[in-house]
Order: sequence, then C-alpha cells, then structure tokens
Amino acid sequence: MTPLLELIVAATAFVGTHVLLSHPLRAPLVARLGEKGFSAVYAVIALATMAWMTEAFRAVPAGAVPLWDGSGAAVWTVASLLTLLAAVLLIGSLRGNPALPDPRAAQHAAAPVQGVFHVTRHPMMWGFGLWALAHALVAGTPRVLVLTAAIALLALGGAALQDGKKAAQLGADWQAWAGRTSYWPRPAGLARAGLGTWLGGTVLWLVATWGHIPLAYVPAGPWRWIAG
Repeated sequence: MTPLLELIVAATAFVGTHVLLSHPLRAPLVARLGEKGFSAVYAVIALATMAWMTEAFRAVPAGAVPLWDGSGAAVWTVASLLTLLAAVLLIGSLRGNPALPDPRAAQHAAAPVQGVFHVTRHPMMWGFGLWALAHALVAGTPRVLVLTAAIALLALGGAALQDGKKAAQLGADWQAWAGRTSYWPRPAGLARAGLGTWLGGTVLWLVATWGHIPLAYVPAGPWRWIAG
C-alpha cells in the first residue's frame, strides 16, 4: 500500500466511523453500553482513527507538486480571511448551541436566534469546513486535499445528518429552530455575530496562525506578512 493510499484508507475510516457511531450504531450501542460506555468507545475510536490519519498524512512525501499555485498573495489573503471567519464561527458556536450534546438543547432551540446562529445553525461545522477550504486553496497537494476533504465531508455532511437526528430527539423544538435558522451560511448574519464573538474569534485566529509557524513551519494569517 502506498503512503497516499494508506492516507485515503485512514481518512475513510475516520469519517466512516464517526458517521456510523453517530447515527446507525449509536442507539444499539447506547442500549448495550450505556451513555458513558458509548461515549468512551466513541472517544477511543475517534482518537485512534485521527491518530492513524495524522500519521498517514505525515508519511506521504511533502514534495508533491500542487494541482494549482496557492502561493500568491491573493490566495493567501482569501485563505486568511476564511480562517478568521472559521474562528469566529467556532467561538460563537460554544454558547447556546442546540446542536451540541447538552441537556439544555431543547431550551436553546426554543430561544431567539442570536450571534453566529444568524449565519447558520451549524457554525462549528461550517467553521471546520472553511478551515478545510482555506488549507486546500493554499496547499493543493494530494495529501492535503485528502485530509481537507475528509474534514469538510465529516463536518458538513455530519451537520446535514445531524439535522435529522436532532429532529428525532427534540421534535417540534428543533423543527422550529430549523425554521428560524439556515443550514447554508448567510454572510449577512456575520454583522449580527456580536462584538465579543468577533474579538474572541480574532484572538483565536491570531494564536492559531502564530502556532502555525512552529508546528507547520509556514507563517499563516497576518504573520505571513509580518514575518516576511
């Protein structure tokens, strides 16, 4: 098996096990293991498949020719803005999110739409999707495209599947929430995300892009221009 093929297999396992455990296998496993037992199994499998995918990614030679030139300033600017938006969506998704496993989910779904939920009812998942798109734009090598495709598919496909699961769990509360929000992002909603969310997202973005230097040896975000 070539390194790239192993990465494809590992990425498929990462996405596939998440989908299976979150949907068709969840109920029978919870019935057999209980919620805590199921959560432990889910965490072990998620970490194991993520570790496998990460190691497989590292094993693929990094010198492959990208499918497009992502080195230009315009592409990096777009990618940097996408990661900033991803950070804002992620920060905003941590509070009052009925899609998260929270005993107050029905209460959150019944509340008025606030913050990043004016953009989408799945801000965390779209944050991961934007992160994946940004990395694919600037580094279009086969290994990066496999990794980012897996993350985007799991995030955005998982969000679509989550709509059905949450509708079954929360019933009318989720249906009402879905009627007041959108799966697809509404860019105009960013203006209503809230100053605190924008500040928190910007701090996260600055820290994450700074960490890109020692971790990936590539300046990202504003540090690309500051370091240059």
